[in-house]
Amino acid sequence: MEFTHASHAVYSCIYHLVLVTKYRKSIFNDGVFTYVKLKLAEISEFHPQIVFDTVNHDKNHIHIVVQIPPTMSVGKAVGIIKQNTAREIKKKFEFIKKVYWGTESIWSEGYFVSTVGINEDVINKYVEMQGQKDAGRAKLVLP
Repeated sequence: MEFTHASHAVYSCIYHLVLVTKYRKSIFNDGVFTYVKLKLAEISEFHPQIVFDTVNHDKNHIHIVVQIPPTMSVGKAVGIIKQNTAREIKKKFEFIKKVYWGTESIWSEGYFVSTVGINEDVINKYVEMQGQKDAGRAKLVLP
């Protein structure tokens, strides 16, 4: 585990986020997901304190392992991610505009978050396995 050194704090605040599409629409293909990763990189440029470690997707949601500083709430970081990605994705992909006509966002209002803690490797492996065929549900197996 690595620690981030700020002017008045040393921290390791790593979270596992899951963002679900509005109405659970299956909009993520390789092209859309690649574009989402580009948008996340841009977010890191404007908000260098938000560091994306691992990102992956299934058809209707994305998993993100992200470092957020203790000076920023998780809700604030999620808002930044959702606002910037939704707006840009709808501009770039015409079919998504049609799927979500009459609404500004592509994201469901809620989100899942958990702290990664000492099981970062297990969470990263779980995120990397998203979208791959399994026995029906992805299983999180702790060492």
